[in-house]
Amino acid sequence: MTARVLAWVLEQLQHNSPVVLASVVGTKGSVPGKTGARLAMNRHQDWIGTVGGAGLEHRIINRCKELIDESKATSEVHTFGLNKGAKGYEVQPLDSLCGGQVTISLELMMPMPHILLMGGGHCSEAISILLPKKGWNYSVQDTREDFTTAELYPHAIERHHSSVESFFEDETSQTLARFSDILLLGHDYSEDLDRLKQLLRIAESDSLPLDGKSFPRIGAIGSRSKWKSFTESCIEAGIEASTLNNVRCPIGLNIGAESPEEIAIAVIGEILSMHKDVDVHAPNWRDQ
Repeated sequence: MTARVLAWVLEQLQHNSPVVLASVVGTKGSVPGKTGARLAMNRHQDWIGTVGGAGLEHRIINRCKELIDESKATSEVHTFGLNKGAKGYEVQPLDSLCGGQVTISLELMMPMPHILLMGGGHCSEAISILLPKKGWNYSVQDTREDFTTAELYPHAIERHHSSVESFFEDETSQTLARFSDILLLGHDYSEDLDRLKQLLRIAESDSLPLDGKSFPRIGAIGSRSKWKSFTESCIEAGIEASTLNNVRCPIGLNIGAESPEEIAIAVIGEILSMHKDVDVHAPNWRDQ
């Protein structure tokens, strides 16, 4: 069971879901769950495993539900006395007849960013070189086969050589949630516009925020005039202005980046600040 729970935890993190892992780390006397027993829960409050059942497990599951909504990784340890008259320093009594004690650690683990690079040109290449050094995942999509190869993107989790339309045929808000961020970096204005419309329609259809959790954060490379054109086209297509306001364009911290390598540093810095919930984004022309 332990191997199954740990494999499930890794799978959930890979799909951009935080996970609370509860582990029995110590026992005394008669207890239902032995040392090493584990239970894990994802953001949808699906769970797997056991720490012993009964009132103890009910208490742990409820605490997992509380922790899964936290925004930062955290850990805590609780000791339970499996008798309603249990006493002692930091021992929580439970209405149980087992009579022993069990100590359980709870750890909230946050997934590392998984970034979808839509458009496999120079900026995407520069970004993809830096991401593995951070331990972050990335995938790439492009309509041009030569820009999605394993030679250019050796560490990509997914490589999609496809039209914009065919890429989105089987995608839903739930499947897209495997990505923390989607960056529109295409060589063709119309392709990036199509990508943006598809993404925002999916998000709006389920009333999801572009928060990097329930739906990916969205950023686009571009100028003032490009974003103005994007905005007008999207509003004409029925997309709400309030949704568009949550798209980052231009992407990246305002550090005066010019080359693809400098843009990569600015973009990764911006995503890092959002991942750690640190407000370091200097005002750009959209704020003026």
